Formats: sequence, C-alpha cells, structure tokens
Amino acid sequence: MKNGNKYLLVGVITLGLLLGSVGNAAAITHGQLDGGRHPYVGLLIFDVAGDPAWECSGVLIAPTVVLTAGHCTSGEGEEVTGGRIWFDPSVNDPSFPFSGGTSIEFASIHTDPAFCIACAHGLPGFDTHDVGVVILSRPVTDRGFAVLPSLGFADALPKGTAVTVVGYGVQTFTRGKPPHEGLADNNRYFATSMVVPSNDVIHSEFIKLSLNPAQGKGGTSFGDSGGPALVGNIIVGLTAFGNNGTCTGVGYEYRIDTPEALAYINSFSH
Repeated sequence: MKNGNKYLLVGVITLGLLLGSVGNAAAITHGQLDGGRHPYVGLLIFDVAGDPAWECSGVLIAPTVVLTAGHCTSGEGEEVTGGRIWFDPSVNDPSFPFSGGTSIEFASIHTDPAFCIACAHGLPGFDTHDVGVVILSRPVTDRGFAVLPSLGFADALPKGTAVTVVGYGVQTFTRGKPPHEGLADNNRYFATSMVVPSNDVIHSEFIKLSLNPAQGKGGTSFGDSGGPALVGNIIVGLTAFGNNGTCTGVGYEYRIDTPEALAYINSFSH
C-alpha cells in the first residue's frame, strides 16, 4: 500500500496492530488520549471477502454519513465487501474487529470516482481525489458532528496555523532489527500539528502538516487514514499519506474545501 517514498496511512490488520500496547506518552505521534473531546471520530474496519482486512479512521458529518479516505474505501484492487465502525474512545469490544458489541455496520461504501493512486509519475500522480463516504446502517445522534468547511477554507489559513489531528492509528513502532511493526491500542488519540509552507505541486488538493514530535508537534500514522484535521470542529482535511515509513517529517491531508470534494460529499443526502 505504498508508492516510492510516499506511504498511505491505512492500517493493515495484524496481530501486532490489534494487540500491541504502548504508553500514553507516545500517543498519535506526540499526542494524548482523546476521551470525549472528539466523539464524532470513529475507528473503521473494512472487510475483504467477509473478513476484516484493514482499519482506518473516519469522521461523522451527519447521522448516517462518515467521511474517510478514498484509499480506505476503494480497496486498491481488493473488493471491499463491508465493514463496521466504533465510536468508543477506547475500543474494548470483545467482538472487535468483527461485528457485534458497540459496532455499527456499514450500509454502503463509496469512493470518489476520480480517486486514483499512482496515476502518473512523481508526487502529482501519487494520490488524487482521496475521499470516501460510508453510509451507516443506523443513525448516530448522540455524538455530535464535525462541520464541512466553506469553499477555499484552507487557502485562508496562515502558515503556522495549529490544527488538531484525531485518529486510532499507530502510536509507536517496534524497536530493534527491521522491519519495524506499528503498534496501536485501539484508543482514540488527538494531537496538535501545524500547517507548514508548501510549494508542492499538489497543494491545491492537499495541505502539508508537520509530523515532528521533536519540535512538540503531533502528527498522524498508519491507521489514521481518513481521520480529520480540524480547526475547532471544522474539517480542514482528511489524513492521506506521509513521506516515510516511520511517520515523521511531514504528512498530507486531503482538502475537502475544494469544489470537487464538496460536490462529491454533498451528493450524499444528509
């Protein structure tokens, strides 16, 4: 699920990912337990051939509408057959990652028809239209909702703007001899990151965030794909990819304030 030196931040379900336990200080790369701060952010499991295959994060914008990354919903060559979401701040459901307990099944799964990975060489073709929509099998009305941005919202953000990233992804990696495995504890975490100046040719679709914990800035990692980057409760972007396999340096959030993204999202009845 990677291309060149760019890494999609989807979480492949492995024993280490499901059962790994880490201290709170590591968090969502230099973050902390979210608790009830962002109750509208959930942990999504996607099935292939009826079996749990990978996890992502997502954000509720209406009683049955969850936004997430297009590379989560598309399957990238594998047919996604269903899935479910948990909104618990700590997912301790004994049924996890299967149906039951506090989970809510997906009624339908949708990917922006223009979504594509590696459609051209280099960064411009690595990722485009990276948004997916999950319709839930029953409404959720006790979590509140994140808010869609106005058209061009991200363009007005000064460099250095603080944003909050939220997700259930990897908090740390195993040490020692590579390959290093990501460890997650199925808790929702949040962290404060920062918009950094970008001359990237994809800046019209993505905003760039610092993922450098050494500078006191939090960030995103594997399994945080589709989780929101927020200013207040306004969604600036959805976690898409990072530039290395250790989730440091910079990360990219797919902007949903563009005409194309808003038109696609608003095509689903709220």
